[in-house]
Amino acid sequence: TYLHMLTPPDEVKSDKPWYKQVESLGNDGFHWRGGSERNTTGIWMWSQPHFVKRTLPDGTKETIAVLLVDSQGMFDNETTMSLTSSIFGMSTLLSSYQIYNVDKLIQEDNLQQLALFSEYARMALDAVPNPEEGAKPFQRMEFLVRDWQHFEDEDGDLDLMEKEMSEYLDKVIADRSAQDLQETREQILGCYKKLACFGLCHPGMQVVKKKYAGDVSVIEEEFLQLLDRFCQRVFHVDNLEPKQIQGRDVTAAELGAYIKAYAEMFQSGAKFPEAATMLQATATANNTNAIQLALGVYKDTMNRIAGPKCSNYIRPKELRDDHWQLVKEALGRFDEIANFGSKRAIEEARDHVRSQIEEEFEMYESLNTGRNPLAGFATYGIPIVVALIAFILRAVAESTCSPYSTVCKRGSDFFAHLYAVVLIFLVIVTVTKAKQVKDLFHRLRAGFELVAEGGKVKKD
Repeated sequence: TYLHMLTPPDEVKSDKPWYKQVESLGNDGFHWRGGSERNTTGIWMWSQPHFVKRTLPDGTKETIAVLLVDSQGMFDNETTMSLTSSIFGMSTLLSSYQIYNVDKLIQEDNLQQLALFSEYARMALDAVPNPEEGAKPFQRMEFLVRDWQHFEDEDGDLDLMEKEMSEYLDKVIADRSAQDLQETREQILGCYKKLACFGLCHPGMQVVKKKYAGDVSVIEEEFLQLLDRFCQRVFHVDNLEPKQIQGRDVTAAELGAYIKAYAEMFQSGAKFPEAATMLQATATANNTNAIQLALGVYKDTMNRIAGPKCSNYIRPKELRDDHWQLVKEALGRFDEIANFGSKRAIEEARDHVRSQIEEEFEMYESLNTGRNPLAGFATYGIPIVVALIAFILRAVAESTCSPYSTVCKRGSDFFAHLYAVVLIFLVIVTVTKAKQVKDLFHRLRAGFELVAEGGKVKKD
C-alpha cells in the first residue's frame, strides 16, 4: 500500500499521509489474515519490481530494481528445523536488505539464528584471493521489533523513538563475558556490514482479532506513524543498495543465476546445506555470470565490426587480429569476476568461454566472407571470359581465313555459337538471380575501391 501511494494517479494525489488516503489495507499484495494459524509458506517474491533512482559519488545516475520478498515465520509448529533454516538461509543469501521480524524483544535465540551463517561467511572469504580487510559477505540486517512495550514518554516524537531503538540494539550486541554469547555476537558482526533496529508499538486490540479485515480506522495512530516512518526508512535511496556478491553489484540477469543455484541447493529441504555446499553453489552461479559477461564483451564489439548488420568487408588478417584482441579482453573480464571457488571449476568455465568464442568467430568469419567483393565472381567472370575469347577467335578467323575454307567457316560458326550460348546463359542467370547480380556489381565496385584505397576499409 505504501509503494502504491508513492506514485498515485494524478487525479488522486494528496498531501495527506498514505495511511489516511486508504480505508482498508486490502489483500491484493502479499496475502495476510488474522488468527493463530500460519498463512505464508515458503518464500514469495512480488511480481513487479519497484524502481529507485540514485546518484553515485562520481555523479553517475543509475536505477535500482527493488524486489520485495516475503518469507514464512520462523520456527512454527508445522515446519521442521531444517526447512526453517533453509528458508532463512535462502532469504539471507539473496537479500541486500533483510528485515528480521521479532516479537517484543530481541532474544538470544534470534541472535543465534543469525550466527548460523558465520561458517559460510568465513569459507566464502577464505576462498577469495586477497580479500579486502574486514570484508563481510552480507549487507544490511534490520531487526523489526513488533509490539515494543518500552518506549519512554516521547509524546509521538519519532526521532527520539528511533534513537531509543538504536540504543537498545547497541545494548543487545554489546560484549558479553560468557564465551558462547560473545562468539555469537562476533559472528553476527563479522557477517553483516550494517545492523539496525526499529520498533513498532502494538497496533491495537481490534487488529489482533481473527475477524480483522484491514480497516485502517481501528489501527492506533502512533502505530501508523511509526509504520510510515519505517517504510520511509526502508525505501530511502540512501539505505537501498544493489545486492552484492564478493563486493560486486549483481545485475538482474545475474541474480536469476544465483536464485537458480541457491534453489537447487535448498531443493530437498531435508537437510541444511553444509557451508561447502553453499560455497559451491555461489561459485557455480558466479562462474556462469562470468561466462555470460565475458561473451558479452566479445560479441558486443564483434557485432559492430563484422556482425549481421555490417556491410563492409574486412580483410581476413585484420578480422583475426581484432578477434585475438577481443579474446584477451573477454578472458580478462572473466578473470576479474571468476575468482571464487574451485580452481578446476574456474578453469573449466574459462575453457568454455574460449570454445564459445571460437564458435562465434566462425560465424563472424562466414558473414565477412559473404561480404567479400570478389565472392561469387567465378559464377559470372568465367563465362564472360569464355564468351570474350570465343568472340575474339571468331573475329580473327573471319578476318584471316579464306571465305572458301570449310575449316575456318566451321571454326567461326563454333565460336559464334559458343559465345551466344554463354550470353544466353548469363541472361538467364541475370533474370533469375537479379538480387545476386546487383550484389555482384556492388562487390565489384567495393573491390575497385578497396584496391584504389590501398586496402584501407572503413569498419561499421
